[in-house]
Amino acid sequence: MSTPTTVTCDTCGTSLTRSKQSRTSQPRARYCSNACRQRSYRLRHRSGGVDAGLSSELLTQLSSFVGRADELVELTRLLHEVRLLTLTGPAGVGKSRLALEVAGQEARGRRSEVSVVRLGAVTGADAVRRRVLDALGDEPDGGPAASAPDRLLVLDDCDHVLYTCGTLLTELLPGRPRLSVLATSREPLRLPGESVFSVTGLALSDPESVNSLSDSLRSDAVSLFMDRARAVAPDFRLSRDNAADVAEICARLDGLPLPIEMAARLIRVFPPAEIRSRLHDRLALLTNGWRLADDRHQSLRAALEWGYALLKPVEQALLRRLSVLPGGFGPDAATAVTADVPGAAIALPELLVALESKSVITPLTGAGGGAARFRMLESTLCFGQERLVAEGEDTATYERLTAWLTTISLPLRNEAVVPVATLDRLAEERVNLAHAVRRLGAGSDERQLLLAGALAAVEGAQGRGAEVAGLVEHALAQTAPDSEYRTVALEATALARQGTEPDEAAPRIDRAVREERRRGRTALLGRLLLERGILRQGRDEHRASLDDLDESLEIGLRSQHDTLVALSLGALARHWLESGDPAGAERELARALPVLRGGVAPQWLSAVLSTAGSLALEKGDLKRAEEYFTQALRCRAHQHEDAARALEGLALVATRGYRFDRGVRLLGVAERVRGGRPGESDWWRQRVQQARETALRALPVGRAESWLEAGRAMPWRQALCLALGEESAEPRARGAAHPLSRRERDVAALVVEGLTNRQIAARIHVSVRTVETHIRHIRTTLGLRSRAHIAAWAAQQQADGPQTPTPAPAPFASASAAVALRRLPDPREVLRGVSIGGGAARPELRGA
Repeated sequence: MSTPTTVTCDTCGTSLTRSKQSRTSQPRARYCSNACRQRSYRLRHRSGGVDAGLSSELLTQLSSFVGRADELVELTRLLHEVRLLTLTGPAGVGKSRLALEVAGQEARGRRSEVSVVRLGAVTGADAVRRRVLDALGDEPDGGPAASAPDRLLVLDDCDHVLYTCGTLLTELLPGRPRLSVLATSREPLRLPGESVFSVTGLALSDPESVNSLSDSLRSDAVSLFMDRARAVAPDFRLSRDNAADVAEICARLDGLPLPIEMAARLIRVFPPAEIRSRLHDRLALLTNGWRLADDRHQSLRAALEWGYALLKPVEQALLRRLSVLPGGFGPDAATAVTADVPGAAIALPELLVALESKSVITPLTGAGGGAARFRMLESTLCFGQERLVAEGEDTATYERLTAWLTTISLPLRNEAVVPVATLDRLAEERVNLAHAVRRLGAGSDERQLLLAGALAAVEGAQGRGAEVAGLVEHALAQTAPDSEYRTVALEATALARQGTEPDEAAPRIDRAVREERRRGRTALLGRLLLERGILRQGRDEHRASLDDLDESLEIGLRSQHDTLVALSLGALARHWLESGDPAGAERELARALPVLRGGVAPQWLSAVLSTAGSLALEKGDLKRAEEYFTQALRCRAHQHEDAARALEGLALVATRGYRFDRGVRLLGVAERVRGGRPGESDWWRQRVQQARETALRALPVGRAESWLEAGRAMPWRQALCLALGEESAEPRARGAAHPLSRRERDVAALVVEGLTNRQIAARIHVSVRTVETHIRHIRTTLGLRSRAHIAAWAAQQQADGPQTPTPAPAPFASASAAVALRRLPDPREVLRGVSIGGGAARPELRGA
C-alpha cells in the first residue's frame, strides 16, 4: 500500500487523502463530493468545453458548436490510433473549430495535456519552430520520462508553412513517443505515418423532401444557420414559409460553416428569401466576419483569396478555367477548357491530383466504373469566375467550352437515332449545357440551337422537357432562320409539348420536317418522321401516321440503320394492333424487340414494350401482358408522364384477372400521372374506360371510391412499389423520417431504462464520451432541456408504437418547444418506473 498523501479538491480546494495511486501514474481530477464534480463539469462546458487550467493556449469558444457528432466520434478514435492526424478541407469548412472541439474533449477527459499553436499569422521557419517548442516546453536530455503525460499538439493553419511543419514534426515525433499531433490544413503534410481526415460541409436537407420543415430540423447546416441567426435576431423562427429558403441558402453555400454564419447574421436586415436571391453575388454579400477574427476570416472573398495565393501559377490558371464548368467535369472537359495553358494537357492528371489535395476540387462519388469526375464548390466557382474575368480570359475560355459541347452534341444533328452513350454523356454535362446556352443566349451564335436541343433531349429523357422549352424558343428567336441546327431546336420544342400541348407540338414538328426535307432524305429526317408518325397516332390521324412511319422505315432500310428500322417497326406494330390486325403487329414486334433490347433510349423501349403488352392483353395472355407492362414501367420508373400507359396496362391486367382493388388503385395513380392530357388513341382510351367501369361495378361503391382516391393521392414511390408488386397492396401513410439516427434512438431508449452514461457505453460498446456526444445531439435536435426530458420523450415514442412522431422543435424555437414539452409525460412519472439500479421501465412505458 502506498503512503497516503494530501491533495485538494479540484473545485473547492478542500483537503483530500489520495491513496492507491503510484507515483508514475497520470494524476486524475479529484473532488470532495458529487456536487463539486458536477459543478466542475458545468463550468467546463460553460467555457466552451476547454479547461483553461490544462492549456492556456486553448481559447474559450464563445459560440456554440453545432453538429458533427459522427466526425467527433471518428476523430477521437483516430486520435488514439495514430500520432499524426491532419484535418483537410476547403476554406470555411470549419477545420480549426473541429480540431479545437476534439482537443477540448481530450482536455476535459484528462486523457492528454493539450497545447494549441496557431500558425495563421506566422511565416518564418524560425518563428514556427520557436512557437511549437515553447508550447511543448523543455524536456530532460534523456527524453520524456516514463511518467510524463500524453501530449496533444494542435497545429492550426499549416497551409503556408507545410514544409517547415513537416521538417519539425519529423524531428519531434520520433523523440517524443507520448506526443500526438492534430494539424489543420487545406492539404496534407504528406509525412510518413500521417492519417488524413477530409472535413466536408455540414449535413444538408434532402432537396426532394416533401416536408421541408421537418427535414430542415434534422439538418446540421440549418441548425447552425438558425443558431447564429437567433443570436442577432432572437425572434427569428424556422417555419414552413421560410424553411425552403433557409435550406436552399445552406445548400448553395455547400454546408460550409463560415459563409453560413455570415449569411445567418444578415437575417437582421434581409429575410431568408432575399438572402437566397442575392447569393449570385455572394463574394460582395458575405463580408461580415467576426470583428477580431483573422483577416482571411473577415469575408468569404478573403478566405478564398488566402488559398488562391498559395497555389502555383499553373494551378491558379486551371482554377480559373475550370470555373466555367458548374456541373462538374471529367478529364476531357478539363482538357478542352485548359487547352491554352502551356503544358496543362500533358500534366493534367498531376494537376488535377494537386488541386484535389489542396481542396480546390472534389472527386464525385457514385460514378461507377466510368471516367473520373470532379466538381468545385459553388463559392469557389464564383471566385474562379471573378478571377477569370479580371484576367481577361473569360471570352476565350467560354469559346473553348462551347466548341467542346458542340462536338459532343453533333450526333443529334447527324444520327438517325441518338446513341444511348451520347445521351448519357450529355446527361453528365446537363448543368454545363444550360450554363453555356444561357451565356450564348445574349447573342446570335447558331450553336445555341444545337446545345439547347441537346439540353432538351436530356431533360426530355428525364421527363423535364417543358422546363427548358423557353431556352429553346429563345434560341430560335435569336438565330438566323437558315441555320443547319434549326431543325434540332424545332424538334426539341415539339417533343417538349407533345405530352402537354399536342396541338402546339404538331405545327412545330411539321416545320422541322419541311426544313429538313430541303436537305434531302437525311438520317435526321428519318427520326423526325418517326416522331411525327407517333404523334399523329395519338391524335388518331391514322393515314398520315402510316405514311410517316413507312417513309421513316424506308430511310432506315436505305441507310442500314437498324435502330431506326426497329423503332419504325415498333410504331407500325401499334398501328396494326389498333387497326385490328394483331398478326401484323406480332410480326413487326418480333423483328423490332430483339434489336431494341440491345440498347436504345429508355423512352423508346418503353413505348414498344407497352405495345407488346397491349398485344398480349388482346390475346388474353395476362401473365405475358403483365411482364411487358412491368418492363415498360421499369424503363420509365423515374418519369411519371411516360409511365401512364404502362400503369394503365397493369390496371387492365389486374381488372381482367378479377383483382379489382389493385386495378382501381392503379387507375387512380394513372389518372394523376396523366393529368387529364389525352396523349393516347381512342382505341386505348376505350379499353381503359371499359376496365374502369367493370372494376367500379364489381366493388361496393364506397370501397371503390376510396381505393380510387387512394390511388390518386398515393406518393409516386409507393405507387411504383404497388405497380411492380414490391409492396403490400394496402395503402398506408408514411411518416416523415425520424429526427434521430438509429444509434441516437438506441441511446434514448437506454436513458429510459435509467442507465448511466457509463452503463450505456458498455451496453452498446462505445466510449463514454461518445455517449455524451449522442445525448448532447439528442437534446439539440429535439429541443429538450434535460436528461429527464429525453427519458420522457423516448418513453412516449415507445408507447406510441412504430409510427414516426413529429419531432419537438430545436432549441432555436424555444416557445414552440415549450408547447411540445407540455404534451410530453411528466419526467418524474417516467422515472418512477425506472429501478435505481438501471432496471427496465414499466411495461406500459416501454410499449410492451
